[in-house]
Amino acid sequence: MQSVINSIRERAVKYNKRIALPETDCDRTLQAAMKAHEAKLAEIVLVGSRKYVETRAKHLELDLMALEIMDPEDEDVRKTCAATYYEARKAKGLTEEEAYESVVDPLFCAAALLKQGNVDGSVAGRIHSTADVLRALLRIVGTKDGCKTVSSCFIMATPQRSLGRNGMFIFADGGVVPQPTAEQLADIAISTAESAKLYFEVEPRIAMLSFSTKGSAGHPDVEKVVEATKLAQQRRPDLLIEGELQADAAIIPEIAEAKCPGDRLAGRANVLIFPDLDAGNIAYKLVQRLTGGEAYGPLVQGLAKPGLDLSRGATADEIVNVIAIAALRAGSGI
Repeated sequence: MQSVINSIRERAVKYNKRIALPETDCDRTLQAAMKAHEAKLAEIVLVGSRKYVETRAKHLELDLMALEIMDPEDEDVRKTCAATYYEARKAKGLTEEEAYESVVDPLFCAAALLKQGNVDGSVAGRIHSTADVLRALLRIVGTKDGCKTVSSCFIMATPQRSLGRNGMFIFADGGVVPQPTAEQLADIAISTAESAKLYFEVEPRIAMLSFSTKGSAGHPDVEKVVEATKLAQQRRPDLLIEGELQADAAIIPEIAEAKCPGDRLAGRANVLIFPDLDAGNIAYKLVQRLTGGEAYGPLVQGLAKPGLDLSRGATADEIVNVIAIAALRAGSGI
């Protein structure tokens, strides 16, 4: 796991991207901002009350003078962000007055700055729910071309070095879409393949998981995964995507040979796409706890520009790593 994070951080440094942190009323965020700045992972833009940031920085003994602060209550900032939000949502009935009132919220202000190109990425979620973080991003930034579904993935590191990519996998979706349709599952598979290629620097080998392997069981849930697999393959014939597969057939070559001989993955998947949020969330937590492995995420994917969510329990160091991931995604255009 550490080798992946180190690689991400090293690559992020090269891009020198501007990353917004809109949770400046969180001490860990301020500490992470300082660490990310010192490590030169990105140019940090603090989005929040200038007075509060300066007061807390003094209390925490942090020298944040070198960091840019964008205060949503500054009239110039508020007006430009309100105009951006209004343009993004006026067709949905948003008024200029509503936009002006909304962007005083740092999450909406940061999303507007991201839409403008004033910043290249945004990281939040330490003190806000995933729903709150994504609401601002979806309303202003929106989804990337060709993708209608925002989802999340987890980088999983296990002691089983013979499996996946030296014991590492990408799991999706474990944090956003409760009951994806076949079309949404296809979106999730394609987005996760791009994430895996970026994070692991290897060709993604994607397994669409089910309780059935290549027709061994019949059920509407199985049919959904079969349809999702076909859709993903049609949209991205360049990717190695197979399904429907049971988890053991996806990651154990001997079991793949017995259950689905001739399957192109041959039991060597490094990306696992779960049929719903129940399965994905339960799986990542069980793998983490039962193997003593590590889980890193949820890492948001599918947005037009990088807006990443944090775990509520994220440490300052974990926030720093997500800042690096946001910078890498911004630099790579994913």
